[in-house]
Amino acid sequence: MPVPVPQQRAVPAAETSNGTDLTLLVIEDDPAGTFSVPELSAAAGARVRIRAARNLTEAGRLLTDDVDCILLDLALPSGAETRGDRDAEADGLATLKYVLRIAPRHAVLALTAEDDAELAAEAVRVGAQDYLFRGELDGRLLSRAIRYAVERKRADVAQHQLTESRLRAQENARLERGLLPTPLLDGSDLHFAARYRPGRSRALLGGDFYDTVRTPDGTVHAMIGDVCGHGPDEAALGVELRIAWRALTLAGLCGDELLSTLQQVLEHERESEEIFATLCTVDIAPDGRRAGLCLAGHPAPLIARQGRAAHLLPYEDGGPALGLLPRARWPRRQVELGGSWSLMMYTDGLIEGRVGNGTQRLGQDGMVAMINRQLSEGLAGEDLLEAAVTHVRELNGGELTDDVAVLLLDRDQETARDTSRHRAQNGDRGRSIPRPRPGQMSPSGVQRPPL
Repeated sequence: MPVPVPQQRAVPAAETSNGTDLTLLVIEDDPAGTFSVPELSAAAGARVRIRAARNLTEAGRLLTDDVDCILLDLALPSGAETRGDRDAEADGLATLKYVLRIAPRHAVLALTAEDDAELAAEAVRVGAQDYLFRGELDGRLLSRAIRYAVERKRADVAQHQLTESRLRAQENARLERGLLPTPLLDGSDLHFAARYRPGRSRALLGGDFYDTVRTPDGTVHAMIGDVCGHGPDEAALGVELRIAWRALTLAGLCGDELLSTLQQVLEHERESEEIFATLCTVDIAPDGRRAGLCLAGHPAPLIARQGRAAHLLPYEDGGPALGLLPRARWPRRQVELGGSWSLMMYTDGLIEGRVGNGTQRLGQDGMVAMINRQLSEGLAGEDLLEAAVTHVRELNGGELTDDVAVLLLDRDQETARDTSRHRAQNGDRGRSIPRPRPGQMSPSGVQRPPL
């Protein structure tokens, strides 16, 4: 039955200039009898323009991006478009479900008779924003219902986008956590700790990377590196270099041969020839008393021996960063570690933070002084790294803009002797059972470092 809509008064231009006009698409087999005016007045001086379609085919042609709301008569006969959907035909909502499929971002109002209240409620459960009864319909109610439906649809779309964004963020977080390394130190008497802070906002992974593995001969290999830049492409390249380093190390490569191969990987995987990466590798002998050091444009590690102040390892013989010179060489320098020691490897994000409000940077000398103060306070292991990163942030006056990675390996001579004695007594050459000092992590239970 046609639904009469009262004739609306003319709306002056002054009343409509500040409002937002809406467009209503009416899908009804007798639109001429249902709506006798081309537009309705609405709240805030806006207008509702009306388009009319007699069937779903015509509605598909009139459904453009400027349509804000659809008023669908649930009594509209089903056409060829809805055939094949037996479930929809059975519940009488075939036309509504079809409209929802072709107009997923439009607000939809269902129009039905008063004695079809159950069908109207079902229409809302299926996806309509609201329903209207023919007998109660007038211009004011229709205008208000259109506004409500449009705003509710916008809220639904925004909520859906927010949910999708959160799911993507969770998936990305799980992916990035999975790309962080799990050190392989089973059988070693060394203790491991690390801190990692990406410079990108709300990111878990940056261009800095590190790893530690123990090969079957008992050598512990540690590495830390930094891809220039801070974006997701640099983070992905850092992961590729770390995985390549682990594979090459487990295959028996070290020193110049390993770095030359890593440079080839970098050259093939980088997006432009301007991308380079710095790297520091340390190969600690099975007895833990000496190591081979290679530097590729990277800051030298810091070592603290028992009873002596911490200082930087020699760095005069380092080579260039990976990706700068096509036939570069990286000499491997032998260094003495001693019986008990702590070795800290880091990226430049730790030393390039500002000190105060000026342009002064912390630098390597400032970092060495800071670590010595913290060591004198009895800090070690995880506590030492946490205090170092926190203090650098405080000196900078806020969050650091560059990625920061810090890795700490240390060895206690007495613990190492107890481990060797335990192996000799039990014939266990696989896993070690050292007792970690307070603030240190047991190598037999190594976990990913907290972010």
